[in-house]
Amino acid sequence: MKKVIIIGSGIAGMNCAVRCAANGINVLLLSPFPSERSQSVMAAGGINACMEDNGEGDTVLSHVEDTLKAGCDLGGTKAVTGLCTDAEGIIRYLSRIGTVFSVDKEGRPQKRAFGGQSHKRTYYCGSSTGKQIVSALVMEARRYEAKGLIQRRLWCCFHSALIRDGVCYGALIFDEAKRGLEAIYADALIIATGGQNSLFGKTTGSTQCDGYAAGRLFMQGVELKNLEFIQYHPTTVETSQKKMLISEAVRGEGGRLFCEDGGVRRYFMEDKYGPGGNLMTRDVVAREIYNLGQQAYLDCSFLGKDQIASKLPEVRDICAKYKGIDITSDVIPVTPSVHFFMGGIAVHLNHETNIRNLYAIGECASMYHGANRLGGNSLLAAIYSGKVAADDILGRESSAAGCDFTAELDKAQTELAGKMDTSSKFPVMYVRDMLAETMNSNLGIVRDDKSLAKGICDVDYYLSIADRIRYDSNVMPYFNYSLKGILTLARAVVTCASERRESRGAHFRSDYPDRCGDMSSSTLISYDNGNYKVRYDREREYES
Repeated sequence: MKKVIIIGSGIAGMNCAVRCAANGINVLLLSPFPSERSQSVMAAGGINACMEDNGEGDTVLSHVEDTLKAGCDLGGTKAVTGLCTDAEGIIRYLSRIGTVFSVDKEGRPQKRAFGGQSHKRTYYCGSSTGKQIVSALVMEARRYEAKGLIQRRLWCCFHSALIRDGVCYGALIFDEAKRGLEAIYADALIIATGGQNSLFGKTTGSTQCDGYAAGRLFMQGVELKNLEFIQYHPTTVETSQKKMLISEAVRGEGGRLFCEDGGVRRYFMEDKYGPGGNLMTRDVVAREIYNLGQQAYLDCSFLGKDQIASKLPEVRDICAKYKGIDITSDVIPVTPSVHFFMGGIAVHLNHETNIRNLYAIGECASMYHGANRLGGNSLLAAIYSGKVAADDILGRESSAAGCDFTAELDKAQTELAGKMDTSSKFPVMYVRDMLAETMNSNLGIVRDDKSLAKGICDVDYYLSIADRIRYDSNVMPYFNYSLKGILTLARAVVTCASERRESRGAHFRSDYPDRCGDMSSSTLISYDNGNYKVRYDREREYES
């Protein structure tokens, strides 16, 4: 029987696990924490689909066109068409396994408007869509756990892939309970570790998603793609721990952005873009707020208590709990924050990387969103990508046997023991905090050559000391061994941003404010012993 390892148990990882198990494949599902603590539960707004009975003239082709337009023509047409075509079946599947979508008086799922879309096509579960989908998939996964087809292991972290001659045979895993490494062999390794939030410190996402897996695989020969495209969500509020997302659902339900001008409200998005200005794509709205140079506010109080209670309860609760704001009567002070990473591990249409039997799915993979993601497409892509990878693995011959990685395991274990047996005046978490400061300062909403050069210089310094600092034995060993992979990924991100000398989607350079036709292709970056090589995928080789 085939065996696959899935790293990450959010929506993408769980859906892939369930589909594999449903087809008789043995799944080992690894994560440091339960699925209920994954970033997926934070997804608030909804999931896009064009249903056959939409009644508003929407079509799958319109969904495809909106996605490609938002992505500034860097999303693959074949990939996006597959994603949008499958969306209706995904909504029906989610309903069937227990996702409780909001419905109208006739019992039909309700839709809301999201930015950059030509039609209302975002289906939702109040303002907790991700949480509902996670709950449904957890129950579905448990059915296969009971049958022995899915095995969950918690408190486990990815260390590295077992790769030889361009083929992946499994992974080295750090088991926190055993305080050691373990080699696990499989027919396929699937990475579902989310985005790169920890590179920027406080974001709207989970710090569990730190980008280490992508960085480590990059060092092992895996190509990365479009790293410069980082989506800033235009409406967040800051707390002591993180940036709390004020879902696009607020604007989808009619919420209005404004600023104060001489004591008078100025609805700046509507003034510049017309009645639909509040629902422009996220890159546009974030830049407009940035360019204000003053506080922006979001008002939805006019919706009334009943509508807010039925459609925006989590937004209401977040504002009350963390900021003491009653959104039924008060406005919300908002600011843009890092939210989503369009770039990540480069994958083919089947979600396999340039390494045989190594796959990436969900936000850690770069495939559908191009230079800017439509709200509502992330949950869709998470579920669809897990399905695509599972189906491809199903058609493969078993290949887990044939290689022995004992020597690699022993070497890694020795290196890990050395890091665990030290203490540090400057602990690893201090370096990670400095990295976050560098990334926020030099890779913000608006960039230029000077800031990006400074970012590269800073990250190079952190890399130069990464192998020489004494590590902190008081923190989980994962935080010690993951540092160099995270720093290497950060260096790749800033390098890609520096090389793309144009403005496109979420990548805006004040020194190159226009789009350049010669750069109408994806950025690919590879690593070779400390060297970063950037090229542009004009032939769309990752769509073949």
